[in-house]
Amino acid sequence: MLDADFYLADTRNMGAKKVRSYSKYTDEALALLGNLIQLERKTRRMSENDLADRIGISRATLRKIEKGNRSCEVGLVFEAAVIVGVPLFREDSNLLSMDAARVKDKIALLPISIRKNKSEVEFDDNF
Repeated sequence: MLDADFYLADTRNMGAKKVRSYSKYTDEALALLGNLIQLERKTRRMSENDLADRIGISRATLRKIEKGNRSCEVGLVFEAAVIVGVPLFREDSNLLSMDAARVKDKIALLPISIRKNKSEVEFDDNF
């Protein structure tokens, strides 16, 4: 089970707390991105406070990003990467825009909603 959802009892509000299990690949990718952000920040001789202020977050949140913490908002992680110069997709913003438009065009050709196929009832007409 790589991406299964589990539900545990939350005794504080008697509701259900959703706990996710992540694949090893996801954890490694997050750690790599966090390390790249930290490396570039230090290479540029930028303090944690400087980068955190530019993103508009606390130092504690920046430390979580640099450690590859799963709970950080993806937008904040991407913003940190962009500010320190870690390439995410394409370094040229024009090429990135073209890629985004091409993918959006492909999505437009696909069905709006996807439904599971209903299992067909088998009839046995042999008497």
